[in-house]
Amino acid sequence: MYLHHHPFCPHSRFIRLVLAEYGIEPELVEERVWERRPDFLALNPAGETPVMVEQQAPAVPGASIIAEYMDETRGLALGDRRLLPEGPLERIEVRRLVAWFSEKMYLDVTEHLVRERIYKRYMKAQQGGGPPDVQALRAARSNIRYHLKYIGWLAKGRNWLAGQRMSHADLAAAAHLSVADYLGDVPWDEDEDAKAWYARLKSRPTFRALLSDSIPGMPASPTYADLDF
Repeated sequence: MYLHHHPFCPHSRFIRLVLAEYGIEPELVEERVWERRPDFLALNPAGETPVMVEQQAPAVPGASIIAEYMDETRGLALGDRRLLPEGPLERIEVRRLVAWFSEKMYLDVTEHLVRERIYKRYMKAQQGGGPPDVQALRAARSNIRYHLKYIGWLAKGRNWLAGQRMSHADLAAAAHLSVADYLGDVPWDEDEDAKAWYARLKSRPTFRALLSDSIPGMPASPTYADLDF
């Protein structure tokens, strides 16, 4: 199995967590999507990460599609650790929250942080590179407070974000927060419930690979790999 990804693409991180929960270690192929590599575009004409490729199967593009594909092909093997509930009604909440974090939180927060603070470091001027957009970063840092409070509200009333069992919803939220946490842009002191929930996720063995990622010349924030904050 190959996973075309970027180490700090939050959607890619979501799928890396999903695969780790299945005990699968894919061959990671780093993609810099702004380079629009022809072989990668052949796998996903949208030119977005992640894309999963298995032998004798078509490429599977997009985090939500990959997550659903993994559940359909291997979900039963996880038993009570399955990442999607068995009941269709319970799945609604998981899917709603995955969409919330992968779409709304991404557009409000992580897209700006990743593009302005990470991707632009490697992009040429004609690819959109240059100094960070200060207004975009200011908006992202303001918006993350709203999302952190929402996570805290969910975590306070439930065992996990979507219910009694850990699900795709938790992994999607944690993937997006992990990028912001690396950059030091999560105000953890503003919500103890969100902080405690994230500590549970961060302490799982499946999170270790993400915590080992780094950006040359940009060290992680002090909280990033600290399991006790």
